[in-house]
Parts: sequence; C-alpha cells; structure tokens
Amino acid sequence: MSARDEVLARVRAALAATPSGELPPTGERSGTPDGLPERDGRPAPGPAPAADDGAATDRVDVPRAYRASGELVAGGAEAVALLVDRLVDYKATVHRAEGDGGATGIARAVGRILAEARAGAPDDAALVVPDGLDPAWLAALPEGLVVRRDSREDPTSPADLDRTLGVVTACRVAIAETGTIVLDGEPDQGRRAVSLVPDLHVCVVLAEQVVQLVPEAVRILAAHPERPQTWISGPSATSDIELERVEGVHGPRRLHVILA
Repeated sequence: MSARDEVLARVRAALAATPSGELPPTGERSGTPDGLPERDGRPAPGPAPAADDGAATDRVDVPRAYRASGELVAGGAEAVALLVDRLVDYKATVHRAEGDGGATGIARAVGRILAEARAGAPDDAALVVPDGLDPAWLAALPEGLVVRRDSREDPTSPADLDRTLGVVTACRVAIAETGTIVLDGEPDQGRRAVSLVPDLHVCVVLAEQVVQLVPEAVRILAAHPERPQTWISGPSATSDIELERVEGVHGPRRLHVILA
C-alpha cells in the first residue's frame, strides 16, 4: 500500500467512525483499518488544563545573546572600509565621490558611470530616477541623456523600466558586516520596481548611513515599519542551476555604489 493510500484509508476510517463535527473519545482509536499500525496521530491524553483563575501565566525569558551594536563607530572610516570590502567581495563596483564627498563629487561619479554604460546601450535608452532624488546628483550627466522621473503617482511601466539605461537612487542604511544596502521606499529611493527591473543600479551611500551590524540597521528601519524595504547584497545572482553563477536573475546585473 502506498503512503497516499494509507493516508486516505485512515481519513475514510476516521470519518466513518466519528459523527460529523465530533472527535473520538479520549483514549480510543479513530477507526484504524485492518492491517495498519494502530496510530492516529493524536497526542497522548494528558491532565486536563487548569482552570483560568486570572493569575498571570509563567513567562520564559528568551536569551538574546546576539550583538546589538558593534565596536565600529557608525559612519566611521573603519565601518566604511569594511562595507567596501564586502561590496567588492559581492562583485559590486565601488566608487568614491571626489573632493569632500558633496553633491559635486557625487554628480561626477554618476556622470562617469553612466557615460561608460551608455557606450554599449541603445541611443534612446533613458535614465530613470526616483522623483525625490537630489537634482544636484545629476548635474554632470552625459549630454543628451534623457532622464525620466518615476513616482507612485506616475509610475514607469515594467517594460519601459527594462529598456532604460539604468537607475540612480539614494539609500536608507548600509550594513558593513554583511555588505548590504537597504532601501525603504522614500522619495529619493523610489518604488521597489525601479531598483529591481533595470539592468544597472547606481546607489549613493553617505558615510553617515553606514552601520556595522544588522541589529543596528533594524533599529533605524523600525522607525518606519510601514515602508517597503529592499535589501541588496551585491548584484543579483544565483547558482541554483548546476551550481553555475547567473547574474541579473532577480534584479540588476550591475551594481555601482558611490560612497560619499
């Protein structure tokens, strides 16, 4: 007898032996068919639960031994260096904003990345950006590059997103130890689709947004639990089939991070 037949036989026997909506009396079997082991899957009878007298139930304290904060200062040089190490290990391309890391340095880095990306793209490929992105970050774009601003009120279709040159976004927080960048859907980061559909994602991370550990990032994100989150650890890649790495399956194939 197959496992399926055994399961169905037990169900039929239980239904035949028990009136609808009732359970077999405690201690009795639920109609085990002949030739099958006597087991019905119900827990062994135990003492009846004590009456609820309003007393507080006993609580078990769950130990939380994980680190809530790291030894590295958030936004410090060591935390940023650790993030860079992890990003490079994940095959992301890291750029440092020129000068003091202000808007001018960010704009120059964005311009260089998109100029290189445009060399192998169709002439009409546009750049998509969230509607809340700092316009100063786009001050050095290649000449003639069309910029399409995306918003929830005026969203770009998935098909159009797929044809874009890429997307530029900000981020909410970056986790150095795991090399993870988190977006939470604010206007300078946009809808989740704009950072998942295009082939190229250029993400600006400010030094003060870098923390060492996941719990530190979670505390920051917990301030707005209603926001949609996207956790990014390097370019999209999978090795599910024959252990062969394939990039761009679940998101952008190329991730460029500008540290400012």
